[in-house]
Amino acid sequence: MSARRLDPASLAAGIRAGDRAVLARAITLIESTRADHRQTAHRLVQELLPATGKAVRLGITGAPGAGKSTTIDALGTHLTRSGHKVAVLAVDPSSSRTGGSILGDKTRMARLSLDPDAFIRPSPSSGTLGGVAAKTRETMLLCEAAGYDVIIVETVGVGQSETAVADMTDFFLVLMVAGSGDELQGIKKGIVELADMIAVNKADGDNIARANVAAADFRSALHILQPRSPTWMVPVITYSALTGAGIDTLWNHVADYQRKMTASGELTARRRDQQVKWMWTLLEERLAARLRGDPTVRGKVRQAESAVAAGTLAPTLAVEEIASLLGL
Repeated sequence: MSARRLDPASLAAGIRAGDRAVLARAITLIESTRADHRQTAHRLVQELLPATGKAVRLGITGAPGAGKSTTIDALGTHLTRSGHKVAVLAVDPSSSRTGGSILGDKTRMARLSLDPDAFIRPSPSSGTLGGVAAKTRETMLLCEAAGYDVIIVETVGVGQSETAVADMTDFFLVLMVAGSGDELQGIKKGIVELADMIAVNKADGDNIARANVAAADFRSALHILQPRSPTWMVPVITYSALTGAGIDTLWNHVADYQRKMTASGELTARRRDQQVKWMWTLLEERLAARLRGDPTVRGKVRQAESAVAAGTLAPTLAVEEIASLLGL
């Protein structure tokens, strides 16, 4: 990139003006691993910070086959028709082929991908969960500064990626599907403990009755879980991403949540906590990068690993030695 294309002030002006090409270029800068690019990206985010924070941040997860992409397409289209501008991002540290299901499933988001009021961006093609999540957070801020008032963050990976997305969004939506014989898998895995709403998809045709039964099961199961907020009781709804039935109800719950949590002050408090947690995540990533990147440190770490494995060096002492190399 040329110096002008990398100038934070020029990029910030283009982003504030809603220039999609400049936004895409800035996100590429955010995703770069080059040290000079990272410094420019940090300055850009800092400059745009006052223009962020006004969007609804919606996280979405779901078991394979739950219809995340189809749901995002239906919900995003509903929102743009209502006058919103929607950005869709992904967190997927596991994919080295497609860069996330957003690229792989683009045919399932055919309407939204052509919508001028929507912006779709996959996660970086590979990397640690912390690194991918950090880049997604920065991308989210850029999209907010560009005027997108609903940011949808899809978790594509498994395991801790759900927690990462819940920690960067206001509202965490868990999608389920009836008829699989494993309706309560979310309860078993603990994902539902993060949920601000559970939505049972594919409530259409012959599957409506099964979807209603699954929703009732989830409502019963939620009674044994401690709510994340005293202000919000987690709703369970049924809907169909295929037909669009219930999509308006789904969004109405999200909007109701934003109103109630804003009025109680909990939304502001949650975002503050997320900012601090983000800072610590970035710091841990920086320390880990130093361990991996400095040849001298890396060599000492390998020696320490070998000594610990051989039983000649206590792990606690090994940590002390490694920390001293970092000046800690």
